[in-house]
Amino acid sequence: YRRQRQMCIRDRFYSVKKNDSTAPLSLPVFRQISAIAARQDVPAFVVGGYVRDFYLGRPSTDIDVVVVGSGIGLAEELGRELRTKVSVYKTFGTAALRTRGVEVEFVGARKESYVRDSRKPQVEAGTLEDDQRRRDFTINAMAWSLAEEDFGRLVDPFDGMRDLHEGIIRTPCDPDVTFSDDPLRMMRAVRFASQLGFTIEGETFDAIRRNAHRIRIVSRERIAAELNKIVLSPVPSMGFELLELTGLLELIFPEMHNLKGVEKRGAHAHKDNFIHTLKVLDLSLIHI
Repeated sequence: YRRQRQMCIRDRFYSVKKNDSTAPLSLPVFRQISAIAARQDVPAFVVGGYVRDFYLGRPSTDIDVVVVGSGIGLAEELGRELRTKVSVYKTFGTAALRTRGVEVEFVGARKESYVRDSRKPQVEAGTLEDDQRRRDFTINAMAWSLAEEDFGRLVDPFDGMRDLHEGIIRTPCDPDVTFSDDPLRMMRAVRFASQLGFTIEGETFDAIRRNAHRIRIVSRERIAAELNKIVLSPVPSMGFELLELTGLLELIFPEMHNLKGVEKRGAHAHKDNFIHTLKVLDLSLIHI
């Protein structure tokens, strides 16, 4: 599986460099964004999950565009060109539109700072690297330039491509800061590992264990959403084992954590209910 992933990533990396018809940058909307960005004299980049999923060969219809300037302004001009509705969220500095089956969201490049008891950051304008630095994992921090002079150039300051090749989940910056600032990222690390069959890098894993208690400031709804995605991953037992090993499971799903241990019937050991439950969970996914 690792070798297949590496070959897929290599082949798709070169398809972007050659700008051939299989590259996602062949979608007309990217050239339209590029032309508008040039007229407005603002750098624009495709960043995040769409870039990651292309190299992994996974389908994606959600495109995130970071603009070093006004993301809303670029989105509104694109909306006029496409004659389509633009949804603007001024509180968050974002705008979104749909075109030809894809959802494109625009945001101005920013940097963030957090207070101890909240996941809501204080935001200010920043550079592309500031914006990449605030992202959760290196594989989600890669970007493609939409500038006319270097269209499709990969911008990867945190070696996300290397981590894709190696199958590693790692934070761009100090993982203790990353997870303390936004504790939901700990569950996202587990979820991506479970969905992609990746390994959580050692320092990143240890930081999750150290910061597991911070998950208490995250709403139950957000936790439930991540749990549902883990349940629907190819091998959900992998995700739940990671939740247990990091100390998160006891905090977010104590009933499942309490299944651990070998059941005894008289003098005979029967089974570990936790492991048995994970096996049943994996099998149930096979039959869905």
